[in-house]
Amino acid sequence: ARLKRAFPGWRVPRSRCVVDILVPTVIAQKVTGAEAFAGYRRLARRFGSPAPGPVPAGLTVPPTARAWAAIPSWEWLRAGVDAARSDTVMRAMRVAGRLEECATLTHQSASARLCAVPGIGVWTAAEVAQRALGDPNSPSFGDYHLAKNLGWALVGRRLDDGALAEVLAPYAGHRYRVQRLAELGGLTAPRHGPRRSVPTHLPR
Repeated sequence: ARLKRAFPGWRVPRSRCVVDILVPTVIAQKVTGAEAFAGYRRLARRFGSPAPGPVPAGLTVPPTARAWAAIPSWEWLRAGVDAARSDTVMRAMRVAGRLEECATLTHQSASARLCAVPGIGVWTAAEVAQRALGDPNSPSFGDYHLAKNLGWALVGRRLDDGALAEVLAPYAGHRYRVQRLAELGGLTAPRHGPRRSVPTHLPR
């Protein structure tokens, strides 16, 4: 309740651009944020197109579904994206039209359609639902940090996904809102160990 009052203007928006959200989300699977951002940035700048209009030089529009599907395997590897993730993107781009239709489906049907693509699971579908579909009820189960941080914020202890689902049950319909408000408020579990280091063998 305090966080809701602290961020009164925050909403769950939706872009309705499923592919544009899906690709960077897949790239972010099972890696650090720094690795994901670096890989996506390299690929988007290499294979995207200049943004139209009076915009700063270097601003890039991400590749289209067809352009993503045409990226050769070695370019993915140069960007630090392994075959498991690039193969998932390729499979998704083959049915990109069907995935874009998720913007017109119920959130449950959209999640089922996304998860029908091998390599897309609950976490990826939730991240897409939050940003592309404006779903206020799709927390990022499966995220490395979510259960311990949100568990700490809500009940004062680290949880696993199963226990977190029980704690979030009273917020049904707004579970992602709770997650995001806690993130905006900086409510995280104490960190006592070293952060995971980013591999140094990735291309710069």
